Amino acid sequence: MASTEGLMPITRAFLAQYYDKCPLTPVSEDVARLTSKLRSMSDDLIKEVPLTEAESVLAQEVESATPHKIDQNMWKNREHIEEILYVMEGSHWPKMVPLNFEPQRGHILQLQQQSTPEEIEIGATLRELKVKLQSTLKTMEQFHTKNSDNVFNTVMTYMPQDFRGKLIRQQRERSERNKQAAIDALVNAGGSIHDRFALLWGQQMERRRQLAQLGSATGVYKTLVTYLVGVPQVLLDFVKTINDDDGPMEEQRQRYGPSLYSLTDMAISIRFYLLLSWGGYEIRKLQKDEFLVLKEAVHTYTSEMNRLAEFFGEVFANSPFFIKAEDAGIGENSDDYKETIIPVGKTHEVSLQVDSVNSYIGWDFSLIQSKVTMDIGFSVEYIGPSGEKIMILPYRRCGSDQGNFSTLMAGCYKLIWDNSYSTFFRKTLRFKVDAIPPVADPVEPEVVAEAEG
Repeated sequence: MASTEGLMPITRAFLAQYYDKCPLTPVSEDVARLTSKLRSMSDDLIKEVPLTEAESVLAQEVESATPHKIDQNMWKNREHIEEILYVMEGSHWPKMVPLNFEPQRGHILQLQQQSTPEEIEIGATLRELKVKLQSTLKTMEQFHTKNSDNVFNTVMTYMPQDFRGKLIRQQRERSERNKQAAIDALVNAGGSIHDRFALLWGQQMERRRQLAQLGSATGVYKTLVTYLVGVPQVLLDFVKTINDDDGPMEEQRQRYGPSLYSLTDMAISIRFYLLLSWGGYEIRKLQKDEFLVLKEAVHTYTSEMNRLAEFFGEVFANSPFFIKAEDAGIGENSDDYKETIIPVGKTHEVSLQVDSVNSYIGWDFSLIQSKVTMDIGFSVEYIGPSGEKIMILPYRRCGSDQGNFSTLMAGCYKLIWDNSYSTFFRKTLRFKVDAIPPVADPVEPEVVAEAEG
């Protein structure tokens, strides 16, 4: 079990610094150009062939704004690719398009009578585009699997590595089996591709709601979660805030979202145009120049989506969940932090008067280092009413430390930094100490309602 001592959940400011080192080359200008061309070609088809009910529903989605979340866009792209592949299945092609050979089915199909060279070329190119889209879909599926496993395994490094950790893993496996069973049941009942992805995204949001509820737990439940299950408080804080609308992930959305949003628009534009073309093929055959646009669009889309999936996989996998307070920049300009120079052979002491038991005393300090590696002695003791001393934190030497404890007695507590053993070097200490009175658990809404009644 990795220690969370001295750590805090990642902040948006820290993520901004991390992402500064991971710039994303914007998607090709061809994405916007080809998307616009596909939209224009679709508009021309709509003028010639009335929309079916299914096409009208998709037309509304084409005009809607793309999702804001990065992962929701990734799921949406997977959905569009599967829908495009469905339309590209040989059994769904217009009757006039020759189905001479389809490797995925493993057999040769009969050529349509009187097929033109253009139609033969269309059939061959559609099979080529299908292979490209299948490869991209597989890449995105692998991205989702690796990303999910990485998040879970990272969280588990901070969990107890005993029977409790094993129970959590077993619970996850059981939960994922149940989710897959729900997907299988939907498919067996005739659910559409859209229905399946709506359920997949709903399951993803349910995972987040459960984590957020865990992070918001208070009172007895919070105690059980923290001490019986062994979940560190910093992990609870992380899952509570990580997906807030203005939380750390918003930095990710602003940095990398626009490129992904443009690919989401492109995917649905490809899908919409292909659906319209097939639906009106008997009235208006696919023109060669239009088909070349479709071909270029699929090539551009798959190339850029593969690049983004690889980039996201690398950047997100190496992004930390927890950081030290000094790395987050907390307190750098705060008046709560003080600096003092501790001369050779001297000590520095801070006394805190505590009026109530179950108060919290906390500290955070570090040495402002010179070229010489330094440490300093540190201890905490309690001074009783008659002057007796009780050691709370035994003496040890370190270069920095962050911690806290709950008081069992009211009275005076003394934090001591010791440089008496040093013969040559004075120490510059940067520190912050707090004494926080007991905080009562918030009153549950049901209790408030009863009191007001």
